[in-house]
Amino acid sequence: MSKEIEDPRVHNDSRNEPFSSVLDKHVSRRGIMQGGLGLAALSVFGGFGLGGLSGLASADSGAAKSPLSLAFESLRGSRTDAVVVPEGYTAQVLIPWGTPLNAQAPAWRDDLAITPAVQANSVGMHHDGMHAFALDEASASRDFLLALNNEYIDQKALWAPQGGPTNAEEGQRPADEVRTEINAHGITIVRVRKGSDGRWQHVADDAYNRRFTSATPMRLAGPVAGSAYVRTRYSPEGSHTRGTNNNCANGYTPWGTYLTCEENWPEVFVNHGERTRDDARLGLPTERGRYGWETAAGDASERADEFARFDVTPRGDAPTDDYRNETRTFGYIVEIDPYDGSAQAVKRTALGRFRHEGCWPGKLVEGQPVVFYSGHDSRNEYIYKFVSDAVWDPADANRVGADYDRLAIGAKYMDQGTLYVARFDADGSGEWLALTPDAETADGERLDAALGLERGDLAGVIVHTCDAADLLGATPMDRPEWGTVDPATGEVYMTLTNNSKRSAEDTAATFTNDGSAIDGPGVGYATAPTNAPNPRADNQAGQVIRWRDTGASAFEWEIFVFGAAADDADNLSGLTEANQFASPDGLWFDERGDGQGILWIQTDNGYEGVSEHTNDQLLAVVPASVSRKPGGAAVIGAADQAQLKRFAVGPNDCEVTGIFATPDRTALFINIQHPGNWPSGDDATAATSGTVRPRASTVVIQKADGGQVGV
Repeated sequence: MSKEIEDPRVHNDSRNEPFSSVLDKHVSRRGIMQGGLGLAALSVFGGFGLGGLSGLASADSGAAKSPLSLAFESLRGSRTDAVVVPEGYTAQVLIPWGTPLNAQAPAWRDDLAITPAVQANSVGMHHDGMHAFALDEASASRDFLLALNNEYIDQKALWAPQGGPTNAEEGQRPADEVRTEINAHGITIVRVRKGSDGRWQHVADDAYNRRFTSATPMRLAGPVAGSAYVRTRYSPEGSHTRGTNNNCANGYTPWGTYLTCEENWPEVFVNHGERTRDDARLGLPTERGRYGWETAAGDASERADEFARFDVTPRGDAPTDDYRNETRTFGYIVEIDPYDGSAQAVKRTALGRFRHEGCWPGKLVEGQPVVFYSGHDSRNEYIYKFVSDAVWDPADANRVGADYDRLAIGAKYMDQGTLYVARFDADGSGEWLALTPDAETADGERLDAALGLERGDLAGVIVHTCDAADLLGATPMDRPEWGTVDPATGEVYMTLTNNSKRSAEDTAATFTNDGSAIDGPGVGYATAPTNAPNPRADNQAGQVIRWRDTGASAFEWEIFVFGAAADDADNLSGLTEANQFASPDGLWFDERGDGQGILWIQTDNGYEGVSEHTNDQLLAVVPASVSRKPGGAAVIGAADQAQLKRFAVGPNDCEVTGIFATPDRTALFINIQHPGNWPSGDDATAATSGTVRPRASTVVIQKADGGQVGV
């Protein structure tokens, strides 16, 4: 999630033991500060260091493999209105916000007035997660469909020609301004192609190009679909909704569909009455929506309650008389078939309802269930996984170029299964807790009864996912954001971006309950005390965690790397000026064959100790290249600094996010979100001269000699 729209409040007022406390028990502070805990500590962290057993000798692997090597020098920090890449690389601006997808939108110019129609037919605003979908196996590295999340809007840039939005803070918003803002959110599907000169461009007027916005009709599927929880005036049968909102990270399926994830969606709604338990738990506003979209209700041009639906205050005699249940149609993983322009997007409710950061498939094994991992990106929230009832059949894999119903395959694997939430234990083990109606809570009750639901009400459990996780005793984490999976080992990496509410050691913990901070131990901390591996009050640097499933409901975990400024006294991973970072956010495991790959780490930094030296950045490390060591708190340590390298730096004020590479690994795609004064042209590395209307953009990084990126 972008820090621009982060909700800093703590909505978890349970008393579950937080991850900070688990870590405190997991590793001693003395051992950390002495730089290692001894060989005995290895058993606590699964018995190995960075990269698991891939690339290292093990009991059954024979000889050790030769790891990949990063063939570029770590960049110096940069604070300019330009993208910086290593020597021998180029960086091209591709499909910035406002790029026309068809002839119904005009070519971009800095003074272009954006209307609802212009925005509906142009690339959306604030690029985030993305993925590529081949049209033909032979041309997969030079001609494909790009599915792109457009997370949120910058009203200042959007309405620059008129000096800003109308009635942004109070009063009634104009209907067409609201429609335009709604259309700037969502997802863009656009065809991109590499020319003979090595430059990339989008294919204008291509039949595949289309937009999904906060107004696009979508279907509900899974346990919640058709239930009383989602019946509204728009869909009395509870089968449909309109729009997807604040789509942050993403995912994909092995059958060729795109997964987009609804994160900070609660803030666009408002409830002026008494909030439901689940809306209160998720932080629904009570005064005014983030952009005041609901204030345009009643405009003479309004159609089918297009604005009224954002005010979920109960007003009628029944749910089908108003939009009290509208928010219960949001907070899901949304599946899109990028190949089929006529197919409705589907919200897969079985994967849980919360502020999803992303959704990442686990290691795929024939005859075994399909697994997806997801994080709830808020302070002191949880990590989840979904396990399908159906087992994987390779016949369901994506058939590039074939015309068939991919969403029907999605229903097979994503509408029936079990949702789990993670509990992390101090000995380096963990347990996946099943969120089923008959699950036993920490107090020994059936989960459905503890939630006040009818017996066997799975839809109710899903609607109240966060409350259910609280009751089962899940471990609150420091803002779980992006995840990624090593497809060879099945190891899962996830960024824990930061927790600025962490208090000093030995400080009494507090937690938030309906807005009032009260003393008390346990979970849902408004302020959580420091612990040995995070011995920093106001922890703004974050960390990357890694785990591997060891059974259907068990896993082992360790901390992969801690963010820090090089001169921090508590720089637990020994970072230097060449690789210091904070607030890890985007993450991608770039498989390079022979069981090895590159882990790419992107940042959304707000920590002054790092930001005074460099803008947000992209770093790379080959997990198999880092030596095994006796310490346990940070897998990357002082001896491994040459292996963790800064590969790119973004322009001023931006966040670096969204990442993938072409199958031949000759082009790396990243997104530059909310830049302050960039880009000024097609060359991403050209520093802006003067002032431009800022535009989030996709950037393509390539080697000048056409070789593979990074190596």
